[in-house]
Amino acid sequence: MCAMLVGVMSMRPVCVIGLGLIGGSLLRDLHAKGWPVFGFNRSPSAVKQACDEGFDASSCLEDTLQRAEREGALIVLATPMPAIPSMLDAVMEHAPSCGITDVVSVKAEVYSLVCERGLQDRYVGGHPMAGTANSGWEAAHEGLFQGAAWVVTFDQAAEDPEGVSEQWVGLWRDVATVASAVGAEVIPARVGVHDAAVARISHLPHVLAEALAIVGDNGGALALSLAAGSFRDGTRVAGTVPSLVRAMCETNNVALLAALDETIDLLVDARANLAGEESSVEELVDAGYRSRVRYEARAGEARGGASTGGSNRPVLRVKPGAPKWVSQLEQAEALGARVDVF
Repeated sequence: MCAMLVGVMSMRPVCVIGLGLIGGSLLRDLHAKGWPVFGFNRSPSAVKQACDEGFDASSCLEDTLQRAEREGALIVLATPMPAIPSMLDAVMEHAPSCGITDVVSVKAEVYSLVCERGLQDRYVGGHPMAGTANSGWEAAHEGLFQGAAWVVTFDQAAEDPEGVSEQWVGLWRDVATVASAVGAEVIPARVGVHDAAVARISHLPHVLAEALAIVGDNGGALALSLAAGSFRDGTRVAGTVPSLVRAMCETNNVALLAALDETIDLLVDARANLAGEESSVEELVDAGYRSRVRYEARAGEARGGASTGGSNRPVLRVKPGAPKWVSQLEQAEALGARVDVF
């Protein structure tokens, strides 16, 4: 499938702005596949490391964007959320005709910034659901996106299915092609629906991991010495750089508050049942177990977390620009389905 998609896109150059974990891994994956790809990072030391390893990178944003404009590249914004406004301004100045995507974990705020600048005809949002608690060029590696969900937004088409331009349709195809080329599974979603979903399965886990880490640490030296798998797994993302966690959670505060309120209600009920005469957490544990089983079935995981060789997400075949293709994207969004583009 990837080979077919690459042929459609004719390997349009890709310009990655920000070479941290996500941007750096994307640069590595595309380079490994022979794709014309180059990037920017504000850290000269990171750029030197990348260049020493044989990658095409620069610490001059203006030069990089002007090159993207000359080569007609797809620009991927892979910087933290606070840098997005200035990056969009720079793209407007130095790469005024390039298509734009991003990998930021919150989509509604990015789309709002895009619309404020009148760039919506040149923008398709993206969010690869992949990563680790580590950051920076040193954390980047090949294969990060293999089998991962990569959300590709379609608000511009959903808002006006008949009036969307051929240029935008082509850009949507290009973004989906890049995601597929690095082994990800493309899942379409509108920005608001995306943000509500990731508040539950990404941003809330960060908040809970921070709380669990604090409670464990408050137990003192013995508690930390006894901490093993459940504590390690439950607090893994608490090792993420705090500024990155704040950026995603605070920017998606409305959706996160709803998920947090639901969680608090569950914990309050569990506490009441635990404090009762029978001292039971049966209701919470049984419901949680069933929910975990449903996740494993969708994710293609065996009991214990081992992979079964691929996800069990439904699949829809979509031809961008064809009649009713936007309805297909809406159907895929509702099903959490991945799409194969032809």
